[in-house]
Amino acid sequence: MTSHNFATNAQIDHLVVAAASLDEGLRWCQTTLGITPEQGGAHALFGTHNRLVPLKPPAQQPAYLEIIAIDPLARPLRDHGLARWFDLDDPHIRQQLQQDGPQLLHWVARVPNLAKAVAAWCELGIDPGLIIDASRPSPQGLLQWKITVRDDGRRLFGGALPTLIEWGGKHPTLSMAEPVVGLRSLRLQHPQAQALQTALAAIGLDALPVSMGAPGLFAGLTLDNGSPLHLSHHDPV
Repeated sequence: MTSHNFATNAQIDHLVVAAASLDEGLRWCQTTLGITPEQGGAHALFGTHNRLVPLKPPAQQPAYLEIIAIDPLARPLRDHGLARWFDLDDPHIRQQLQQDGPQLLHWVARVPNLAKAVAAWCELGIDPGLIIDASRPSPQGLLQWKITVRDDGRRLFGGALPTLIEWGGKHPTLSMAEPVVGLRSLRLQHPQAQALQTALAAIGLDALPVSMGAPGLFAGLTLDNGSPLHLSHHDPV
């Protein structure tokens, strides 16, 4: 993949934990992680809102866990007929969240040049969707970023292939408290493991472990008290 050296410093940006409601996500975080997540904000384009947990990643690069839910009081500003991000409009996902509660659903990778990273995937026949300019207000000012979102809102490879993001200005973790939860590992799984590995290598993430099996992702965390915690998600084949 020497032709894609522009993306060799792609990094894990954040894990996405989806919830049926943000209040339920808050309670999940307090019960499961033992902490109260920081205030996030609203995403007017998609009619969602979030709360955030800073993470201590293995490579000491900025990372966090996002708890996200559909805001029942907000109407998405995105064109009518286009889906929300992260498969949040998918009936199966919504039923899972209602029945089983908040769960790890996806992850997002940070790249230095989003347009070139998208071009690398298009060369492999992978369509991550359009590059969208997004933003949300925060107490420290407007957060701005570019992100890939398909018109159908679908996560690729059952959520094992990340959504791509390029931050404009400061990273949101710079205004968060010192992290007490650590990200120890991220492992990915898919029936087309080689194709997934090739796509990750194209953006410089070939060091992440990928195994053959039902679509899924598995994150290993360390809580403030030193206890290990494992989060996982499986998509139907």
